[in-house]
Parts: sequence; C-alpha cells; structure tokens
Amino acid sequence: MLKSFEHVGMTVSDMDRTVDFYCGLLGLSLVLRKTMANGMQVAFLDAGGGMLEVFAPPGGASRAIDVPEDTAGVRHLTFHFDNVDEAFARLELAGVEIKERPRFAVHSEMLNKIAFVRDPDGIIVELAERSQSRQG
Repeated sequence: MLKSFEHVGMTVSDMDRTVDFYCGLLGLSLVLRKTMANGMQVAFLDAGGGMLEVFAPPGGASRAIDVPEDTAGVRHLTFHFDNVDEAFARLELAGVEIKERPRFAVHSEMLNKIAFVRDPDGIIVELAERSQSRQG
C-alpha cells in the first residue's frame, strides 16, 4: 500500500550552492549530507511532503536542459507556498534567475497563483499557491 511520495533524485554541479538555494532561499531542510568513497556528494533535502536527493559529481555537472514539450521527462519541480508573491519577491531580491513572474494559474481548480524561477543549475522551479478549495 502506498504511504506517500518519498523523493526525487537530481544531479547538480555544486552542492554548497544547491543547499544554499533549496534550504536557504526556498526553506527545505537539510536531513543528510555526505561524500561517498568515489567523491560523489549526496544530500537529502526535506520539502515537507517528500524529499530531493541531490547528487554532486566530483567533476561537476553541466547546466540543465529544459525538457521540450514533446519529449518525456521531468519539466519542473513545484513547491507549495502560502504566498507566491512574497516567496517570489524574496528570490528576486536574492538575484535568482526568473523564468516567469507571478500570475494566476490556468488550472484554478488546483492552484491560485504560480511563478517560475531557475535553480543555480538552470532546473525550473515552480512556486505554487493553492486555490482556496485546496488549502491545507
């Protein structure tokens, strides 16, 4: 029987920069961070309803490439915030790369407001504020 979403794994170029972004700016919590025998760094970042498992190869990694609409793959990571405008303003002030400024969501049955930014490796991160009917 399914209990919950556990984690998604992703590769990044710099662990310090990634932890600063996801924990320092977005509010995730660092649960575990270690370096494997082969030099690969790994960290688990808790998002409250699941985690990110982050891998940083010893030689770094190239910038993420957006998944084209007609190609299978993960298009973005989404995090739920009480207030998208406030979260977005904090990220913009910190100099985070902006993809799309806050706007009302097309799927208003699910979400009220959304915005998109990029993490330090270019991975698209969606900021989402739930609609009144989906609060909680």
